[in-house]
Amino acid sequence: MLNFNFSRQVKIVKTDDFSSVFNLRKRIANKYLVMRYRPNGSNGARLGLIVAKKTAKFAVQRNYMRRVLRELFRLNQHQLPAVDLVIQVQKVFAKPDFIEVKQAFDALCKKL
Repeated sequence: MLNFNFSRQVKIVKTDDFSSVFNLRKRIANKYLVMRYRPNGSNGARLGLIVAKKTAKFAVQRNYMRRVLRELFRLNQHQLPAVDLVIQVQKVFAKPDFIEVKQAFDALCKKL
């Protein structure tokens, strides 16, 4: 049975982990998201999120985008290879754009 938890082990929180992903310079992008990735030695994918104030002015918008991306990752984490993912939001999205963002996320995951 698959475990769909989003525990601390699947989060990237340390600056060194973010830096190592950025230094490898492997990235794929689309209209809404930029996904940077690096193979890791663990048994599953890990996620780090970047939603800048420059992209979304209000904290409510940034938090909504983080929640959506965490949920999409949580549901798809078993289909992803063992990589560290850092997802950066390019364009603000809201509830009406959810279907487009989900399709964009799925497309990026397939390219991995």
